[in-house]
Amino acid sequence: MRYGFWLPIFGGWLRNVEKETMPVSFEYVKELAQNAEQWGYDLTLIAELNLNDIKGIDAPSLDAWSTAAAIAAVTNKLEILTAIRPGFHNPALLAKTATNIDHISGGRLSLNVVSAWWEEEARQYRGIFTAHDERYARTEEFISVLKGLWTETPYSFKGNFYDYENTYLEPKPVRNKHISLYAGGESETGKQTIANTCDSYVMHGGTVEEIAEKIADMKHRRQDLGKEPLESFGMAAYIICRDTEDEVQLELARITNVTEGSAGYAGYQDFVSKSHLNVDIQLQDYSVSNRGLRPNLIGTPEQIAKKIIAFEDAGVDLLILQFSPQHTEMKRFSEQVMPLVEQLKQDKQRGN
Repeated sequence: MRYGFWLPIFGGWLRNVEKETMPVSFEYVKELAQNAEQWGYDLTLIAELNLNDIKGIDAPSLDAWSTAAAIAAVTNKLEILTAIRPGFHNPALLAKTATNIDHISGGRLSLNVVSAWWEEEARQYRGIFTAHDERYARTEEFISVLKGLWTETPYSFKGNFYDYENTYLEPKPVRNKHISLYAGGESETGKQTIANTCDSYVMHGGTVEEIAEKIADMKHRRQDLGKEPLESFGMAAYIICRDTEDEVQLELARITNVTEGSAGYAGYQDFVSKSHLNVDIQLQDYSVSNRGLRPNLIGTPEQIAKKIIAFEDAGVDLLILQFSPQHTEMKRFSEQVMPLVEQLKQDKQRGN
C-alpha cells in the first residue's frame, strides 16, 4: 500500500468546523510536505479549485499550479499529483508548464485529470462548462494533445475542441517522455474515457464492496480496449484515529453536523447536481470533502489497519488521505497505523 495525502490548500476538509488550525499559506503546506517525506508518505494530491468549496467561496485557497512548482522545489521524494481541469487551460501551455514542473521535481509530477463539476466557479473564472458528456469529450482531446506534445516533435492535431499545427515542445518530460495521468469518474462516459486514456484510476471513498466492484469494472474495460492493465487504483479517505472507540465517536459526532445554509452547503449542492454518481449521497457523506467518511477508516490504530488491509485485498494500492488537523493527525497515522498494517500483513502470511 502507498500512502498519499491531500495538500490542505483550502484550510481544512470539514464543512462545519470553521477553524482547523491549518492556515491557508505556502509556509504551512511546505512544512507539511517536507515532514510527510520523513513520515513515510509517498504522494501529495494538490486539488485545483479557484474557489473554496469547503469553507465557502469567500474563503481563501491556494492556486494548484504555482503551489505544485514550489512544492517540487522543496521536496525530494514525494510524487506530486496535481489536478488539471481541461475547461480552464490551453493544453499546449499546460503541457509546457507540466513538463517544466516535472523537471523541477526530477520526474515526480503526475496529473489528476478532472472534467470539472462546479458551474458557479466556471462562471466566475470564465472556465468552459458544458454538458457532462461534452466535458469528457473535451477531456479526451485534451489528453491527446498532452501526450502528443510530450512525445512528438513537431506535433499537429485537429479535433472538435483543439487545433494545433507543427507545434514544438522542448524539453520533453523526464520519464520516458510521459507524465502519469490519474483520473476519477463514476458515470459510464467518465469510466470509459478514463479506461481509454489514463494510467491510474482514483475513487471517492466507498465501502470495500463498492470499491472492489469499481476496480473489477475498470479492469474489464481496460482489457476490452486491448490496453495494458492500469498502473494503480487509488481511493480518497478521511482518517479518525483515536485510542478508544468512545473518543472516535465523539470526534465523528463533532464533524458531521453540517446543516443547510452552512458555508460549504452551496458547494455540496452543486457537486451533487452536476455529477453523475452511482451511489446516493447523504449530507453526512459530504460533511467531509470527497466522501471521505464512506470507507469508514475510523477507529483505533488496529481497527483502521485491519480495514486498510481489507481495501488492499480488494485491489486498492494507494490511499489519498485527509486529516484534521493535518499536521498532528498525519504524524499519528504514520507512527501508529502504517507500521501496524505491515505487521498485521506479516502475521497473516505467517499464519498467526
